[in-house]
Amino acid sequence: MVRAAPLIRATLLIAILGATDVAASTATLRSGMHLQMRVTINPIRRVVQLLQMMMNKVREEGEQDQELFDKFMCYCKTGSGDLKTAVAEAEVKVPQLESAITGGRAEMDELKIALKQHTAVRAEAEEALAKAGSVRNSEAADFARESANSKANIAALGKAAKALRKGLGQAFLQTREASIVRRLSVDMDISSSDRDVVSSFLSNRGRGRTFQPTMEVVGILETMKEQMQKELAQEVAEEKKAIEIYEGLTEAKRREVTAAALAMENKLKRKGRLGVEIETMKSDLRDTSKSLAEDKKFLADLSKNCNEKAKEMEEVKMTRSAELVAIGDTIKMLNDDDALDLFKKALPSPSLLQTVGSSEDIKKAALHALRSHRRGRSHRDARLNLIAMALHGKKVSFDKIT
Repeated sequence: MVRAAPLIRATLLIAILGATDVAASTATLRSGMHLQMRVTINPIRRVVQLLQMMMNKVREEGEQDQELFDKFMCYCKTGSGDLKTAVAEAEVKVPQLESAITGGRAEMDELKIALKQHTAVRAEAEEALAKAGSVRNSEAADFARESANSKANIAALGKAAKALRKGLGQAFLQTREASIVRRLSVDMDISSSDRDVVSSFLSNRGRGRTFQPTMEVVGILETMKEQMQKELAQEVAEEKKAIEIYEGLTEAKRREVTAAALAMENKLKRKGRLGVEIETMKSDLRDTSKSLAEDKKFLADLSKNCNEKAKEMEEVKMTRSAELVAIGDTIKMLNDDDALDLFKKALPSPSLLQTVGSSEDIKKAALHALRSHRRGRSHRDARLNLIAMALHGKKVSFDKIT
């Protein structure tokens, strides 16, 4: 039955296609079964040529469909391989990105803690520098004041000894330096006997011109001067040492401040770069995860579509093959001598005629020709039986044949 249906359609097409090359007829119906007809030359050959063109067209369409199908199946194979590779790479990349993001966040937390520590170190060093500077300034002021006093006292003792050597003891007692010597004799750490001698000398002020200081007083004053010079030298040495210590401390603290500032700068730069890297990885993770889901879905759909397309192509091939066989059988039948005899008996001339008449009249004429043909043959042709069956049915119409 698969081949019979196309054969019926192809055979019934003969009348329609044959009619297209026949000149239009404008005659009207005559009485009874007599029909006015106009003849064209050898329409069967024209129908055969049209069927052959149809067969070639079907074959060309088949070749085109096969070419497109082959390309599609090639894409199924290569595209499927590419998708599988992309899915495999994405499945590896996703956990790597997640791990990298987790590590980046941990590093970011460490950077924040380190920045706080460096900030505290720098603040502590700057505070130490400020405190050390304040202490040093205070010590320097004290040293300047004390050294100035010591130098003034030394100078006063020197002037007193010089005046006493020149015999100007009475005049010296009237000077400012005498008051300084009097104060030093009380404040300085000297023996009580020396303090008494100096005090006795200083207390003889105004007793007369005959007062002559002894060399003992000069010696005591020289000793006091030397003692004060030694104390001043010691103070100078201590001040120098204090300056060296301060400079060493400030240098160390400045290095700490510089190191902390440099570390903070590097940490801030790294923090900024790391923030960008984390956001980039997060964006990459979102895109990769989305692409992975889409590729998996597309891969599943591709496999399904490829299988369905293969099944559809098999059905198309079977249908097209049946059509080609039906057209070929119809061409063979039309080229057969039996077909020529059938058309000669069905129509009043040796040519296929186009008639103007009712559909029922045409069906009756065709059935009459089929019955006459079958009565004259010893065996039945199944194809002709099918045509007769179709003509008996109500679905076959010759209304479009004019």
